[in-house]
Amino acid sequence: MKDYVKMFSLAGKKAVVTGGAGTLGSEVVTALAQAGAAVLIADVEAVAGQKLAGQLAGAGLQVQFYQFDAANVDGLADGLKAIGRRLGGIDIWVNAAYPRTGDWGNKVEAVSAASWRENVDKHLNAYSLLSKYAAEEMKARGGSIINFGSIYGVVGADFSVYDGTDMTMPMAYAAIKGGIVNLSRYLASYFGKDNVRVNAICPGGVLGGQSERFIANYSKRVPLGRLARPEEIAAAVLFLASDASSYVTGTTLMVDGGWTAI
Repeated sequence: MKDYVKMFSLAGKKAVVTGGAGTLGSEVVTALAQAGAAVLIADVEAVAGQKLAGQLAGAGLQVQFYQFDAANVDGLADGLKAIGRRLGGIDIWVNAAYPRTGDWGNKVEAVSAASWRENVDKHLNAYSLLSKYAAEEMKARGGSIINFGSIYGVVGADFSVYDGTDMTMPMAYAAIKGGIVNLSRYLASYFGKDNVRVNAICPGGVLGGQSERFIANYSKRVPLGRLARPEEIAAAVLFLASDASSYVTGTTLMVDGGWTAI
């Protein structure tokens, strides 16, 4: 009888999570480590990253921190090679970093060319190159690359959910996340022969300190009637990282409570 639970085990696997000290990244790190992987938190935030690594290592999990700026495009190739040497290989690479400029929340009318270029470079270009470098690192052994996209990389924004709040959906976010989704398809096609799987996970809204007005607006729009919890996104990443998804590549996994279904 097939052991289906074992298919979700990551025992013996080596995983890297960029942005691993963040709200979603930290849950992904925890999920992968609990499944048995040796996980490296690759994040520019040293204090938060070291704290998380210490907490999880103290719980008996294989987790370490490595300071890594996933938005520094010029340093990504050398940085990834250094991570590969440190771990002795990479089986799972998760791009969960969320780099952005200080004016990220500006409305369309206030978006400057300089800001646009910087955000695309920090986020889309960095994800693209990291995915390429990770795939090349994995060619000899196979592996799984998971890129964080978004519902707004697949469908247009519903601006009504921001009514009565000071929030908006940045213009660059749509271009960046849409690019990440199709980038993942491209790399899945190119590196499939090497048994390197590349998938995009697209969360909807995730609880994280938003205003009551936004939560109410958003929840009315979702068939499940609520925002996601961070662990619900992490569980989906675990599926894509594990052998339970061994025949899944080039897909866009929507984890959105049904947002994109209607």
